[in-house]
Amino acid sequence: MTPTSPPAITATGLRKSYGDKLVLDGIDFEVPAGRIWSLLGPNGAGKTTLVQILSTLIRPDAGTVQVAGHDLLREPEAVRRAIGVTGQFAAVDELLTGEENLLLMCDLHRLPRQESRRLTAELLDRFELAGDDAKKLAGTYSGGMRRKLDLAMTLVGGPRIIFLDEPTTGLDPRSRRTMWDIIRDLVGDGVTIFLTTQYLEEADELADRIAVLHHGRFVAEGTATELKRLVPGGDIRLTFDSPEQLATAAEALGASDIDEEALSLRVPSEGDMGSMRRVIDRLDRVSVTASSLSMHSPDLDDVFLTLTSQPATTGEKQEAAR
Repeated sequence: MTPTSPPAITATGLRKSYGDKLVLDGIDFEVPAGRIWSLLGPNGAGKTTLVQILSTLIRPDAGTVQVAGHDLLREPEAVRRAIGVTGQFAAVDELLTGEENLLLMCDLHRLPRQESRRLTAELLDRFELAGDDAKKLAGTYSGGMRRKLDLAMTLVGGPRIIFLDEPTTGLDPRSRRTMWDIIRDLVGDGVTIFLTTQYLEEADELADRIAVLHHGRFVAEGTATELKRLVPGGDIRLTFDSPEQLATAAEALGASDIDEEALSLRVPSEGDMGSMRRVIDRLDRVSVTASSLSMHSPDLDDVFLTLTSQPATTGEKQEAAR
């Protein structure tokens, strides 16, 4: 997508309540086209409600939303034609084969028979479900195969925006990484991915931007790197070749976190190259060289726990480098 491409999704003042429970509290956000935008939040934060609104399953109480250039409330059919939704649990018919599931989806989209056959063969090959696997009942598929078939069925309609709700839940590490590669390929084709996930590593690995939803409001939004900078606690870790070097370095750096057995120490860091240079300069002054030196920053687990451990207030919203 070009830098001037309009956003895939834009929402302003989006609100939703169920009785006395306020689920979405007037949120504003924008999802860039052709990117992976990930939504994180604890259970009950409003993630599912937001996805259901954006996919036209339920109506918001207030706010305006544009999806693929269409007004969500005035043009719901146009929105549905532009999106695909893959839920947490694969929506495949277990009594049909993989091939039959895809052909059925083509029929639902009223594709001509020849086009249906061509597209089905193409998708089976793309998702590594061709050959014998295509003729097997979906009920015999592994979890990873079902998830791939489910996503392949979503692509039948040629969606420009795909909502992926926890797409790798229950998958083994190998299947999860295969799914990651498929998701990246989709974005390479210009598709926009709206990703909700319970795996913070997944958001860190895939997402161009991440938003954290808490008590119905966004408490942070930015790239993974930007979000990690919101949380203090980074450090620089050094190891040395002898106890004498360790002791000299510890005194020069004012370090108190020392592991004498491993000949290592840690010093607090702001997570930038300036911190690293200052440590090296201090060691140079006492003629000590570390055998290894590495910088460690808070991960998304730290960010998530920090941002969602306190009651949300109207004034605590943070936006990282819009």
